[in-house]
Amino acid sequence: MSEMNEFDESGPEIIKRFMYVNRRAPYGTIYALECLEIVLVAAAFDQDVSVVFLDDGVCQLKKNQDTTGIGMKNFSKTYGALDDYDVEKIYVEKESLAARGLTDDDLVIPVEVLAADDLREVMAQQDVIISS
Repeated sequence: MSEMNEFDESGPEIIKRFMYVNRRAPYGTIYALECLEIVLVAAAFDQDVSVVFLDDGVCQLKKNQDTTGIGMKNFSKTYGALDDYDVEKIYVEKESLAARGLTDDDLVIPVEVLAADDLREVMAQQDVIISS
């Protein structure tokens, strides 16, 4: 009978760095909510996950969203779950915030605000980039 390896409690080794890029407004399509769900699933499987918000995607994180007029559920508070899933690399493009009159104080979660050039450098370090 062969000897079985002991279970390694540290879990599987992270093989790839996944970056999820959010470019779309939070409502009007399913892209924003589905991307958030995919990020949470990937993080649950101990992947190295980072999330980027740029263009209209920065509006996904805006505080005090009122969706009653459009008949959709406000899911912006769900971004708070990213911390529960150990997703700590959350980036917002500085130029996208400024173009929409927003600052990081207007957002529902803490983020790292990066200029476009710096964000490109972070993106270049990723193994997989998925854009929605």
